[in-house]
Amino acid sequence: MSFDLTDEQRSFRDVLRSFVDERVAPHAARYDREQIFPQESFDACVEMELPSLGVPEAYGGAGADMVTQAIVAEELARGCASTSVTILISKLGMLPIMNFASEEIKQKYLPHIATGEIQASYCLSEADAGSDVASMRCRAERDGEDYILNGSKYWITNAGVSDIYTVFAKTDPSAGGRGITCFLVEKGWGVEFPKHEDKMGLRASPTGEVVFDNVRVPASHRIGDEGQGFAIAMHTLDRSRPTIGAQAVGIAQGAIDYAATYMKGRKAFGAPISELQGLRFMLADMAMRTEAARALVYRACATIDGGDPDGTLGYLGASAKAFASDTAMSVTTDAVQLLGGYGFTKEFPVERFMRDAKITQIYEGTNQVQRVVVAKHLLK
Repeated sequence: MSFDLTDEQRSFRDVLRSFVDERVAPHAARYDREQIFPQESFDACVEMELPSLGVPEAYGGAGADMVTQAIVAEELARGCASTSVTILISKLGMLPIMNFASEEIKQKYLPHIATGEIQASYCLSEADAGSDVASMRCRAERDGEDYILNGSKYWITNAGVSDIYTVFAKTDPSAGGRGITCFLVEKGWGVEFPKHEDKMGLRASPTGEVVFDNVRVPASHRIGDEGQGFAIAMHTLDRSRPTIGAQAVGIAQGAIDYAATYMKGRKAFGAPISELQGLRFMLADMAMRTEAARALVYRACATIDGGDPDGTLGYLGASAKAFASDTAMSVTTDAVQLLGGYGFTKEFPVERFMRDAKITQIYEGTNQVQRVVVAKHLLK
């Protein structure tokens, strides 16, 4: 199995890199500062038809392979991590639909996701149920041809912006994880968004609470069977974690690119600081770790494309996400160090890269949980 890029993927990456440099990266600092949804950047992504890449051709998408989707996540994050999330989150919200929903639901929503007309969010975490998904308290009770949904979800990306929400709720509270069921809920059915977080990083990507107070959901919008929700959630995360790794790689690469340029222009002791061996070695280590992370991400994505014949996707996805995000945190911290006092100011983007990198170690499963997954695979 080859993890190198094809000529077509390389050409696409080059076009995308120019697009990000011209139409996304210039707005990143302002969106971060003002904490507003990066609408202009998202609209530019829609013009490039990027939302369509993760949607199958049968539903109006491009049906791109996962390695190509990883390239998109990486290149967008290299310029603006918040904008990369606007593309990643709808794919995350739609994975349960693509893999488990009825044909009617797929036909109704996927074409509009592909065109960027609507966006989706993934509602799994709760205030006291993050890594421990089975302890969720959100309830869905059957009432004739509907379910009545009650409860709250926390840390939801695009809360209030998205038009549809993939929601996991307990239909049988006595059954633990086996009592969780998945639903597709439209915002207009009475979903509330009472609170948004004031975050350290990804400040242009809204994260908030999503509340369901007697929200009526048609039974036709149940995804899969009752009690299948936990399996759907884990199946989905296995296939989305590699793209979080790709996002982390992009953040790291953005920091490396800026630090290298800065080093060539900044002088100390009569010469550019790029001539100082200690700093050159720091930059080299940053690049080597990032290349290793990129290779692991591509391998995990190629495993998805190949249908996971060896059953190693959970292990590889967890490894790619944890290693790449740890790398991003280390690399961006070193980038701040390389810029010295300037790196600590908001005049330069490396402090934003560092703040954005931190969340990649936390969301879609903390890196401690990823290590549990890896160890379980090794010790089975």
